[in-house]
Amino acid sequence: MAELPRKRIAMTIPGPTFTVPDSIALAQRLESLGWDDIWLADAGGLDALTMMPMLLGATKKMRMGIAVVPVFTRTPAVLASTFSVISHTFPGRFVPGLGTSSHAIINNWHGLSMDKPLTRIKETMILLRTMMAGEKTSFEGETLRSKGYIQGPTPNQPIYLAALRPKMLELAAEIGDGVILNLFPRKALPKIMEHIAIGAERAGKDPASVEVVCRHMMCLTDDRELGRAAFRASFGAYYATPVYNKFLAWAGYEDAASEIQAGFVARDRERTAAAMSDELIDQIALIGNEAECQQLVREYADAGIHTHVMGPLVPDPEIIENTVMAFSSERFSF
Repeated sequence: MAELPRKRIAMTIPGPTFTVPDSIALAQRLESLGWDDIWLADAGGLDALTMMPMLLGATKKMRMGIAVVPVFTRTPAVLASTFSVISHTFPGRFVPGLGTSSHAIINNWHGLSMDKPLTRIKETMILLRTMMAGEKTSFEGETLRSKGYIQGPTPNQPIYLAALRPKMLELAAEIGDGVILNLFPRKALPKIMEHIAIGAERAGKDPASVEVVCRHMMCLTDDRELGRAAFRASFGAYYATPVYNKFLAWAGYEDAASEIQAGFVARDRERTAAAMSDELIDQIALIGNEAECQQLVREYADAGIHTHVMGPLVPDPEIIENTVMAFSSERFSF
C-alpha cells in the first residue's frame, strides 16, 4: 500500500524583495520554528534551481520544492542533469515541480512560443523518466526530440506537476508524483479533487496517496482592503492571460473572466481591477488575522490539500513576520 502524504506547512521565500542572504537567513529561521518545507517559485528574479542547493545546504532537514519550473524554458536534458546533482547531494529533500507557466512568461518574458502545453508536459516527463533512469534517449515527439543522451541514474526522485483545468489535473495525477495547485477559487476545490482522483485511478494509484500541494496567496493582517488591493495589483493582469482566464471561467466565474479580459484588451487597468470583486478575491486569497488564516488553512487541509505553501501577498516585513510566527509549530498544528 502506498504511503499516504502527511500535512505540511511551507513558505514561499518572498520573491523580488529578498536577496540571496535574506533567503538563506529566512530558510534557517523557518526550520528553527518548525516549518516543514520551503517551495520556491521560478518566475523571474532569483533563479530557483540555483537557489535550491544553497538553501538545502544551509538547512538540515527541511524539504524543499519548486512550484514550478516552466517546461518551455529548459530542455529535458538540462532539467535531468540539474535534478540529478541536487537529488544526489541532498537525497530525499528535493521536490521539483514542473508546469507550463503562462503566455506572459513564456511568450513575452522569454520570447518563446507556448505551443501544445499538454503535449509538452507529457513529452518532457517521458524524457525525464528515461534520462533519470540512466537509459539512453531515442525519442521523436511532437514538441521534443532527443537521441543518444545518457546520464547516471537518479533513483527515487519525485517530480510533481502543476495543473489547473481537468485534462492537466488528470494528467498530473496520472504521470506525476504529486499535483501542484495555484490561484483557484475555494468553491472549485471539490471538482479539482475529483479530476485528481480520476487521473490517479487511471494510473492504478490510490487517489489518497497523491500529494496535493497548494500555494496560498496570503496577507495576514486586520486590514482586508490592503490585502485585496495587493491581490488586484498582482493578479488582475494574470487572470487576463489565456491560461488563467479560461481557468477562472471553468471555476465558475465566467462573468468576471470575461470582464477581466475585456478590460485588459482595452488597456483599462481600472476596469480589469474592478472585475475582481471582493467576493472573488476572498475566494482565492487568504486574507485576515492570524486565527482566520489558520482556520482557512485547516479547511483546505480537510478538503484534501496536503502541503500548504504560504505566499505573502504584501512584502511588508511586519506582515511577513506575522506569517512566519502564525504558522510556527508553537502556534499552529492541524
